[in-house]
Amino acid sequence: MAQVKSNLSRKEHQLLLSLFDSVSFTLLYKASVHGYSAANFHSKCDNQGPTLTIGYNYSGYIFGGYTCMSYSQSGGYKADNSAFLFYLKNEDKKSEPVRIPVTKAENAIYDVNNRGPDFGTALQFLYNNSAAIYSNPGNSYMFEPLEFCGNDFKLRECEVYRVELAEDLLEKPWRSIQWKAERKKELMNLIMTYKPTVSSVSQVRVLLVGPIGAGKSSFFNSVNSVFRGHVTSQAIAGCAVTSVTKQFRTYSIKAGREGKQLPIVLCDTMGLEESSGAGVCVEDIANIAMGNIPDRYQFNPSAPIHSKTPGCVKSKTIKDKIHCVAFVIDACKIKIMPSKLEDKLLAIREKLNLLGVPQLVLLTKVDEACPLVAEDIRNVYRSRFTERKIQEVGARFGIPVSCIVPIQNYSRELELDDNVNILLLSAIIQMLRFADNYFDDISYEEMNNLDTDSLLENNVNERRSRSITDSFELRTGRTPKRELSIHDEAERSWAECAVM
Repeated sequence: MAQVKSNLSRKEHQLLLSLFDSVSFTLLYKASVHGYSAANFHSKCDNQGPTLTIGYNYSGYIFGGYTCMSYSQSGGYKADNSAFLFYLKNEDKKSEPVRIPVTKAENAIYDVNNRGPDFGTALQFLYNNSAAIYSNPGNSYMFEPLEFCGNDFKLRECEVYRVELAEDLLEKPWRSIQWKAERKKELMNLIMTYKPTVSSVSQVRVLLVGPIGAGKSSFFNSVNSVFRGHVTSQAIAGCAVTSVTKQFRTYSIKAGREGKQLPIVLCDTMGLEESSGAGVCVEDIANIAMGNIPDRYQFNPSAPIHSKTPGCVKSKTIKDKIHCVAFVIDACKIKIMPSKLEDKLLAIREKLNLLGVPQLVLLTKVDEACPLVAEDIRNVYRSRFTERKIQEVGARFGIPVSCIVPIQNYSRELELDDNVNILLLSAIIQMLRFADNYFDDISYEEMNNLDTDSLLENNVNERRSRSITDSFELRTGRTPKRELSIHDEAERSWAECAVM
């Protein structure tokens, strides 16, 4: 039998490769050759691992979906956080494909014997064993059929490809780490015996910020599990379309069930969302950083806290402020992060920079993003894939690679793993080191909690003035003749919101 050839042009093939990191495609099934039926599809594609389904219609659209789950006629839904749909714009197939992430991961694909590729019943290929698709968006994926396929549901071709990682492991890890049980004990001891350099502060406060479902609450639960000696679930965590966390919560960690509290508090927030008026407000993040928001404050996405909001903390001290911020980013969703969500993260970064709060990134779900890491978490720093993901995060958010830490949270395990623990504990150590940087940068007056409101405003003004001056010099090559400050009306509006 002659070799079955792909319908993709060379350019279209390259565009679809851009949806992934270093993969190759192997054609498994071509409907015009193997037959437009669910049985033929399953005979060619079951138990093949990750697959990419591509549909071609008579209006010239190319569209489809990806799942990392194997089809196996299991008889129901399969969960897949990394699943997505895509389409190439009909009017311009030279532009990058549009990705549509799964919104209900537990229903990512519907794997039954009498259906072809079925993405959560939102998009079914080989509908009724024919050259057609069925479209019903709104459950597991959100899209407009007109943009997606031009409302043309007749297929002129359907292809399914196996997606294979074109990866191997580096001979030497690109970041040094010790994978020994003794190292875990050493890290735990370093954390338990840590003392902030400011006498008025007994616990470092670390704020966790990130999109919904990235793993903020799961990170606390995972770290808490390490020190309890078993998997715990104190913070509410899970998968949902909107944030599971609705309140600002501060979590202390104990060294064992009856042990003393550790010198670190993890502060959890409502998740960031793409649309305005949803998720935690950018302004509320700044207010948390300055100690204005109390524990268990109920977030209102449409109205950030202000000085007259009931419960607003008006007397702030250094111990109440945030000493380090950890952005929690899902390694599986970096490429499909909406631009509006990325803009929110960058806006938060800018405000935290002005406040002088050190920041790092926790790159979560590295085991789900890379099969080599899933096979053995000790491959995390030998994986070229993980290295590139970290570099991509650094470039997109302007964060040095040294400030990005990959981790795996406990989400489905019942028992602890020393290697997973070492990654989690290493992240905590970095947070404590960054908090030390924060304390090193504050003045004697701040250490003693003297007039912190006016000191904070002065610090913000000084940093903003320095930023404006540096920008002027960069653009013109000249030093401004007059001193630049933020005391014009536009700049003052933010300072007042932040300092209250």
